[in-house]
Amino acid sequence: MADKLIIVESPAKANTIKKFLGGSTKVLASMGHIRDLPKSKLGVDTEKDFEPEYINIRGKGDLIKELKKEAKLAKQVYLATDPDREGEAIAWHLAHILEIPEDSVCRVTFNEITKETVQSSIKKPRKIDMNLTDAQQARRVLDRIVGYKMSPLLWKKVKKGLSAGRVQSVAVKLICDREEEIEKFIPEEYWNITAQLKDKKSKKSFDAKFFGINDNSSENSKKLEIHSQEEVDLILSRIKDGEYIVKNITKSEKKKNPAPPFTTSTMQQEASRKLNFTLKKTMSVAQGLYEGVKVPEKGTVGLITYMRTDSTRISDEARAAAKKYIVTNYGEKYYENRFYKTKQNAQDAHEAIRPTYVELNPEKIKDSLTPDQFKLYNLIYNRFIASQMSTAIYDTTSVDINVNDYVFKANGQTLKFKGFMTLYVEDVDNSKNKEDIVTLPELEVGQKLEAKKVEPKQSFTEPPARYTEASLVKSLEEKGIGRPSTYSPTITTILERRYIQKDKKQLVPTELGKIVNKLLTENFKDIINVEFTAKIEEEFDEIAEGKEYWKDVIREFYGPFSAELARVEKELEHVVLVDEVSDVPCDKCGRMMVYKFGRYGKFLACPGFPECKNAKPIIETVDVPCPCCGGIVQIRKTKRRKNYYICENNPATCNYISWNKPKLGEVWNPNDAQNVEEKPKKRGRKSKK
Repeated sequence: MADKLIIVESPAKANTIKKFLGGSTKVLASMGHIRDLPKSKLGVDTEKDFEPEYINIRGKGDLIKELKKEAKLAKQVYLATDPDREGEAIAWHLAHILEIPEDSVCRVTFNEITKETVQSSIKKPRKIDMNLTDAQQARRVLDRIVGYKMSPLLWKKVKKGLSAGRVQSVAVKLICDREEEIEKFIPEEYWNITAQLKDKKSKKSFDAKFFGINDNSSENSKKLEIHSQEEVDLILSRIKDGEYIVKNITKSEKKKNPAPPFTTSTMQQEASRKLNFTLKKTMSVAQGLYEGVKVPEKGTVGLITYMRTDSTRISDEARAAAKKYIVTNYGEKYYENRFYKTKQNAQDAHEAIRPTYVELNPEKIKDSLTPDQFKLYNLIYNRFIASQMSTAIYDTTSVDINVNDYVFKANGQTLKFKGFMTLYVEDVDNSKNKEDIVTLPELEVGQKLEAKKVEPKQSFTEPPARYTEASLVKSLEEKGIGRPSTYSPTITTILERRYIQKDKKQLVPTELGKIVNKLLTENFKDIINVEFTAKIEEEFDEIAEGKEYWKDVIREFYGPFSAELARVEKELEHVVLVDEVSDVPCDKCGRMMVYKFGRYGKFLACPGFPECKNAKPIIETVDVPCPCCGGIVQIRKTKRRKNYYICENNPATCNYISWNKPKLGEVWNPNDAQNVEEKPKKRGRKSKK
């Protein structure tokens, strides 16, 4: 008989905690949720004030029996599920199944899974927080209503198996809107003129860029944009044989501060940019670091604090540990006690994501971690330490150079004090974020410079970049859509539904995604929009704070939503979406085939179905001839949906097949033919003998 039974969510977490407590304490895992709404029906009684109809999750019967049995044998049961709304709701469901009274002091949470935190938290149990639980219930019920009421419309009008969702549909909308911006974008011509100048004294050369018109009556020059070859020719003609004279030199200091410790979204963004991790992979690796890793001297411990948070706050203990580490390893001048302001709508219950033990330097425990764990832990560790380090300081120089009626500018900077950049520099989307170290020669006002070369360059404005996983998370967070726990599952869902696809790292809407988005946004403008989704998130926050009752929020939403749904169903009752007709005749009956959407995307099908069931894939080709025989190279996919390239004449007269897209002029060796269906080797695991 156990004195204490502690129930957590995962076996890994259970094993770690068990080692800290030992004795007659038993630790079991619920394996996530044990009760949920049924999949086969709505599961929300709209006639009885939106009462949820929870059922035990199929396949968890034996686990529930074991939990009940152990709970009866234990003197005290503690529900130690994750310290967020989802974890609170799981604890509430466990209490219901185990017949633990709602006002029982049975709830414990661990912001970090270390021996000290676990042992102290067990001594300070509390009641289940019904405000947090109700906030989760409100999200679950509202999302179920939206999904189960709107999805059948997609089944009728587009195809079976599709789904709509309050957050996922807005995410798809953002991606489709961006794609539309790109398609409608009209490039504008612009020019830059760069002069390569030489300082005769030092004999050093440097570049100066055309800025604008010289205003002799003022110290400030007037910026001039160049949009045509004619404008360039006019400027070049006016500066030809002109003298380049230094008009003004401005020297100053530029300071750069470190980024705050990670929140969930900033960790996901940075892991995507620096490590090329997907959101799903980042959260999976972070979960393992949080739940426990066996390291020398400490045994099995959680290496990071809880990874679902939007707070940048850190504890006084962590702050003191960071100071000691920085002063010892870098010196006093590299330390700066910093406090970061958490954004307005953040849930500040947890700290930022940080290492639990500062003394466990990533390099010190590298052998205890998988390669992916090391990469992410290193990122989290360095970001945290850098957040408490000194400002980086640059010496900057800006030089205005006159040539006849025009002004060129040259800018230089040198790193005076590295500060936090000794350890960590944040990446930025669409930029390598390298601080350019450009050193200008020592110049003097009035000095003449030699023009070695003057080069004009034509460019065109570019459309906005497509979203990546990282930039989409940033946009969702900025717009108040979703919360730390929802970013990864939202993007995973719309990828799995094939509403969007990845082109390298970019998120591109599929034809199916565009059709679904058009249908939903045109007919549910009040629901599938950014403002509504953000407003609902704020109401969930108010429920969590005890300021609103969750059923009031559902009630307020459901009236207008059901009226809107009834209107749309009536309007679309006789509307039939016509399939796009291709120029490919059916080789069985002669009808022109149409485009359809299946599990793996677009394909050709005979419109005579079910009389004629002919269907065929759409063959994509590349614009480079086969390096082997000059034929057309097709793009195909393996069973794992990975692209490969194959000659249309393979295997009849050519054996060209490759993982890599062919290049113009490439020479093909028949021995290079690759087995594209070969299963990839498993990495990072040693075989067990």
